[in-house]
Amino acid sequence: MTSTAGIIRSVCEGSIRAIARTLTRVENGSPDSVDILDGLFGKQQGFTLGVTGPPGAGKSTLVNRMITRYRSTDNSVGVIAVDPSSPYTGGALLGDRIRMQSHATDPKVFIRSMGSRGHLGGLSGATRDASCVFSAAGYSPVIIETVGVGQAEVEVADLADITLLVLVPGLGDDVQSMKAGIMEIGDIIVLNKADRNGIDQLESYVKASLELMPSTMERPEVVRISAANGEGLDELWEAIDRLLLKITREERKNRSAIQTLNGILEETGRNFSEKLLDVEYNGRDAAERLILSGKASPYAVGKKLLAAAERMFQHDEC
Repeated sequence: MTSTAGIIRSVCEGSIRAIARTLTRVENGSPDSVDILDGLFGKQQGFTLGVTGPPGAGKSTLVNRMITRYRSTDNSVGVIAVDPSSPYTGGALLGDRIRMQSHATDPKVFIRSMGSRGHLGGLSGATRDASCVFSAAGYSPVIIETVGVGQAEVEVADLADITLLVLVPGLGDDVQSMKAGIMEIGDIIVLNKADRNGIDQLESYVKASLELMPSTMERPEVVRISAANGEGLDELWEAIDRLLLKITREERKNRSAIQTLNGILEETGRNFSEKLLDVEYNGRDAAERLILSGKASPYAVGKKLLAAAERMFQHDEC
């Protein structure tokens, strides 16, 4: 069996086999994945791009163009395509690798489809860790394409150095609903399918939404493109490059460290809560049955779990 140190070394050397196996370990939550990630953290290179937006916005077509752009400068490109998951198998349904078939045989392009597995942010819980693996292996950029499930897409902004919010004409009232917060996650607002009717109206909606942003926030640049025919892509690449110049390597490293810690704390809290449910109620299902039967409220359950946690910590201090 390959040692943890050997796996880390092979990933950093760019071994495709080691990267693939490590991604599988990470996604499945294998016991040794934490030690591997610990060894890879701090070895990240390059930058991360997030691509988010509603279904049908042309995100995969744009990502395909981005791969071509960065391969033209001999960059290795890693892509994490987060698909909706099958509710039965947990597997990814859309299969973005099929849509990016032109890059499938390129040894310097690694495309990984990951199921969101019901995770509300449109990102699988392992996406952050997969990004760490890609980055340590020398892929730059690492592109994260999300499912496109609405307000919860703000999660991608926590992972990416630069986030592109992709919109298309014809969304109508959906654009209005985005004013509640999703506009703020885009470092660049990409208006795709610019050759369609309604692009002027969409741009007006977007700019009106941006006017509602707090004056202390930097407003994102708005760029029109057509990912299908290449229109406006040079302007988009220039906008990305301008933003990258503003972000130092140290800032990217620090941001990654803090966001990783935040994610781990959230996951630790969830896991701890599940264990408390096992101890106090014989599992989540039993607690839910009590609530649904009217024998307990969610608040009563929460209060009991908090009291149990406090007793546990008091016992440890003794």
